[in-house]
Amino acid sequence: METEPQHLRKWRLILGGHQQEGTQFELNDADLKVDRTLEALYDSDRSGGLGASSPNVSRWLGDIRTFFPSSVVQVMQQDALKRLNLTQMLFEKEMLENIEPDVHLVATLMTLSRVIPDKTKDTARQVVRKVVDELVKKLAEPTRQAVTGSLSRSVRNTRPRHQEINWGATILKNLKHYQPEYQTIIPESRVGYGRKRSSLKDVILCLDQSGSMGSSVVYSGIFGSVMASIPAIKTKMVVFDTAVADLTEELTDPVELLFGVQLGGGTDINAALTYCQQIVTKPADTVLVLITDLYEGGNVLEMRQRMVELVTAGVQLVVLLALNDDGAPSYDHRNAQFLADLGVPVFACTPDKFPDLMAAALTKQDISLWAAKEDLIVKK
Repeated sequence: METEPQHLRKWRLILGGHQQEGTQFELNDADLKVDRTLEALYDSDRSGGLGASSPNVSRWLGDIRTFFPSSVVQVMQQDALKRLNLTQMLFEKEMLENIEPDVHLVATLMTLSRVIPDKTKDTARQVVRKVVDELVKKLAEPTRQAVTGSLSRSVRNTRPRHQEINWGATILKNLKHYQPEYQTIIPESRVGYGRKRSSLKDVILCLDQSGSMGSSVVYSGIFGSVMASIPAIKTKMVVFDTAVADLTEELTDPVELLFGVQLGGGTDINAALTYCQQIVTKPADTVLVLITDLYEGGNVLEMRQRMVELVTAGVQLVVLLALNDDGAPSYDHRNAQFLADLGVPVFACTPDKFPDLMAAALTKQDISLWAAKEDLIVKK
């Protein structure tokens, strides 16, 4: 249980040092530094804030990293960008070198990518690279295991060619034919992965790049790059606002891919789905993941018609209202209800669940049932 001085100290830091705070508690020198750091952000109207000086901001960024854990630092950075309008300061190399990188910062840099000065672009890319590398390290292996595992289980052939033989399964199946005198196994029957095309499934990630979808685009770009490295699936990446861009060629480098995204602008889901229709070559073996809040700025009736046509053709359409950890998203409930009535699963997905989602989609499981079991936000 806290002692009385500890309790007063906490309230003094929470309330700040103005005359009406009421604690009359005197902070030591270390706590005064913490207090001034908090005051610069949360009492900026009284203290003058951080000002428009890049050295002041960089010093403040260094202070909060000294006084607070990383999770709190990221919250304070976001609060600073919003409360003090420090977006312009991201153009300064000194600030970028001191800031604690996270997904939201990457989204902000993506928004500003067209106007960041040349002297700062290399530093901005280093910031994005750090976040991307950390996320790839965390998400790549679960994604590969989930996707390749689901495809391996679904494909078997008893007459495989030599390069298609599943040697582990073949040996287990033929252990009873072991010949002690020759110390070998006679493979009376062979187990293989099948003779299908090098690409067993097609996956299209179709991303809304309007400003509200920033963190979802970051995660989608990383997952797209990971899946593009899996030979058994053919992954395509399409982004859209009022125009449509195919970034499939950029999937080999997620940092370049993210800098190819221009967050902001309007939304034309109909145009994006029309393009996706054109690049579908085998509907029954295609999973189309549409990531959008469903606020359509184009032709709503035509958008819905595209959705009907895709589902009727056999494409497995999954709509994610968000792919992030930011909580319940805002979305167009009427379009979500239309999709639900069409039998298309509509929900928000956290990054840790996405690999299993793709495994379930590739094996044609009931995605709505899967999402409900995972306690994700499902549109009923």
